Amino acid sequence: MTRTFLALAATLSALAVTTARAEQVGEVGVDWVGNDIVIDAIPDPKVEGVTCHIAYFERSLIDRLSQGNWFEDPSNASIACRQTGPIRLGDIDTSDSGEQVFRESRSIVLKSLRIKRIFDETNQTLIYLAHAQELTEGSAKMAISTVPLYGAAMAGD
Repeated sequence: MTRTFLALAATLSALAVTTARAEQVGEVGVDWVGNDIVIDAIPDPKVEGVTCHIAYFERSLIDRLSQGNWFEDPSNASIACRQTGPIRLGDIDTSDSGEQVFRESRSIVLKSLRIKRIFDETNQTLIYLAHAQELTEGSAKMAISTVPLYGAAMAGD
């Protein structure tokens, strides 16, 4: 039991270190019941000089009471990633499946909003994909943004 707990704690600690933290930079009210569009800035933790901005819908308490479905927010989002300083690539995952940069829960257990980074080596471009991940069924809600790497420094350069 103790080994299992320690392994889980180590895994969660590693995940917390490798995923970025979002900072809210804007909020737009969209209706009279208090629903908002929230805009967060998310610096890529392994690519210095790249910041993603993600916009997503946040339901109000009034909306939750009137619609039911208390514990869930919509998982669709919009993303734009740009160079915000000199780009320096850290030790990034270069596989076709990419690497998770950010994860935020959109319900108590079943749904999360994620950002993955995929490196397109041929075109020297970073691809950022915002998508929903659900435990019980897949989702086609996604958004994509790219950052070209013209002359960016690689780890160890």
